[in-house]
Amino acid sequence: MKIAFIGLGNMGGGMAANLVKAGHQVSAFDLSEEALARAEENGCRTFRTVPDALAGAEAVVTMLPNGGIVKAVYTADVIAKAPAGALFLDCSTIDLATAREVAELAEEAGYHMVDAPVSGGIAAANGGTLTFMVGGSDAAFEKAKVVLEPMAKAVIHAGAIGSGQVAKMCNNMLLAIHMIGTCEALALAEKAGLDPQKFYEISSKSTGYNWSLNDYTPAPGIGAKSPADNDYQGGFASALMLKDLRLAMTGAQTAGATVPLGEHATKIYEAFVEAGNDGRDFGAIFTTL
Repeated sequence: MKIAFIGLGNMGGGMAANLVKAGHQVSAFDLSEEALARAEENGCRTFRTVPDALAGAEAVVTMLPNGGIVKAVYTADVIAKAPAGALFLDCSTIDLATAREVAELAEEAGYHMVDAPVSGGIAAANGGTLTFMVGGSDAAFEKAKVVLEPMAKAVIHAGAIGSGQVAKMCNNMLLAIHMIGTCEALALAEKAGLDPQKFYEISSKSTGYNWSLNDYTPAPGIGAKSPADNDYQGGFASALMLKDLRLAMTGAQTAGATVPLGEHATKIYEAFVEAGNDGRDFGAIFTTL
């Protein structure tokens, strides 16, 4: 397929490269000259404007920082400018209202669209092992799978448009809660006189099992290799976790849901980010304990 890829940051760059590896023709756009240069090295054709990148595209993939930018790009540069019949796939993590609004505008203009946020982080984006949670019609999902599978270990149809964003905000709220709890338990074990490595060996095989402990251990030198072993550099920035938590809080308020642990996790990450830790991996919350 001929695919236009808009947004070549930490996640998008690796995703576009994997589409090229799968044999797709990728026309890429980003505001960053450095990102464009990397994309070109990875086999993408690069362009200086979005409309130029859209020429002849059968699918348009976007990976952008927030809902405001997603809406601006689609309304100004994609809808009505992409070829008729092109499929739109927004892989950004954004608020539910914007995701539904942009999809409605696309549908009104005659395009199919899915929201397809991801889980897995930079390493998974580079390795083609992301999990995609996809919202959209059955027909749009079937078309989207062809585009998403070269970048994925799993592509799951969450439901109607917007369902992908609901899944993402709930998943990352749960992840934040798990991470804070994991850090508290590791710190408590050590302060109470238990070797943290022994605690890891026990809890990772007991009912305390969770991804943050078993696969992304936030304490240096213990358990799974993670950004904790690199001074919390790389991985999933705390500022991005805070962004996702705030999206979840907005979603909870809109839905009338009660999320006391989500609210508390949000306050913890707000304080951590405001203290200057926005670029550190979200597992660095361990250092506050």
